[in-house]
Amino acid sequence: MENTEKKQGSRFWRFIDNFAGDKVVWMIVILLILISLVTIFSSTSLLANVQKTDRVSILKEQSLIVGLGIVLIVICYNIRSIKFFRVFSKYGFALSLLLLGLLAVHKPIIPMIRPIQINEAWRMLSVFGFQIHVFEVVKVLMVLYLSWAVDAYRYDGFHLGKRLANIRHLEWLGTPGGLRFFYIYLPIVVVCGLILTGSVSSALFIGAILFVTILIGGMSIRDVVIPGIVAIVVLIGAVGINKISGGRVFNRLDTAASRLSSTDETYEAILLDPAMRDTPEYNRAKDKLSQPFSAKLAIRQGKLFGKGPGESTQRYVVSIMYSDYMYSFIIEEYGLIGALLIIIIFASLLARGALISNWLNDYYAKTAVAGLVVLTVGQAFMHMAINLDLVPRTGQTLPMISHGNSSFLAFSIVFGIILSFSRQARKDREERLRIEKEIQEELA
Repeated sequence: MENTEKKQGSRFWRFIDNFAGDKVVWMIVILLILISLVTIFSSTSLLANVQKTDRVSILKEQSLIVGLGIVLIVICYNIRSIKFFRVFSKYGFALSLLLLGLLAVHKPIIPMIRPIQINEAWRMLSVFGFQIHVFEVVKVLMVLYLSWAVDAYRYDGFHLGKRLANIRHLEWLGTPGGLRFFYIYLPIVVVCGLILTGSVSSALFIGAILFVTILIGGMSIRDVVIPGIVAIVVLIGAVGINKISGGRVFNRLDTAASRLSSTDETYEAILLDPAMRDTPEYNRAKDKLSQPFSAKLAIRQGKLFGKGPGESTQRYVVSIMYSDYMYSFIIEEYGLIGALLIIIIFASLLARGALISNWLNDYYAKTAVAGLVVLTVGQAFMHMAINLDLVPRTGQTLPMISHGNSSFLAFSIVFGIILSFSRQARKDREERLRIEKEIQEELA
């Protein structure tokens, strides 16, 4: 009996030990999924009222998305070929252009695919009835594309550019600067410019992540200064076009300017003015003040240990508590302990991602892992900073926790790729250690 238990125990731990993929990243994924299910069930009371349903139904819907996300993680994890991801990443910019182009026309041009406007911004595509937040997908595609691009630039792999350089007036494409511009800088500016029409904050955030990715990939600071200046010029040009068109083009710039110029005192003045009561401006000011105020109140009421699971009161006030203000909700119910747990999880992902990237021998895989980790952790800390009122308010979900189908599935793919590459990282590390050991033995 005792021997049987020992064998079963040893078999279990042998299975865990032999399980490919980084175990720390697996634990992070599992923790985030569990936290997501618990917090979404508890935070969606107001959403349930709006949709005339109940929280159990919302939890079932989220469970289906989680199940689909797990399937995507497992599929990506079981793709053992880095070459497959490299080839796919090569077309990341083209796929991003396709998605953003379908969104930019503001009307269906392909049957069963139609753009959707939410809060006066075009950000969603309905594909056979399933809504996709285009920006969530594009930022993942572009990190993968730039990982391929900096790898191809490093190893002289831009074959199309060299062939185009043989055409008259395109000779500049054969130069290193021309290749950098055509394959790296231009895609960043184009994608961020298209995103700018739907969300200024998303364009700035994604642009920053993409610049960090190419820096990680080996581009020098000097090389990045030029596209940075180009991006600023494009932004200034967009502001000019917005003014000339009377706000019809790049209308989200007006929204961003309004957010930066409008303070809480401005909204309070509107609410205190009897003449403004029941006007659209009054309702807008009320909404602008109530949600962030209630989110900050949730943080204050959480204290050290929180109110406890299911005891949140601000979830009935903040309409998007389950998405843009999820971190505030976690603090309200679980206190400072819950807040620190979330920070530790994403900080651990950053540290583990750095190790995995360092272990990999493949340059493309190194850049992809680092870029995807920076994207995930960067968005997480941006979400926390917004909830703590440290930066201007804008919508950013908490990766793998907040309610949002497109975001959850996009980050599921991110984690699946990281886990797939971590399998190869483990082999590369073991091979490196074996070689180092042989060298030490020879020297001894």
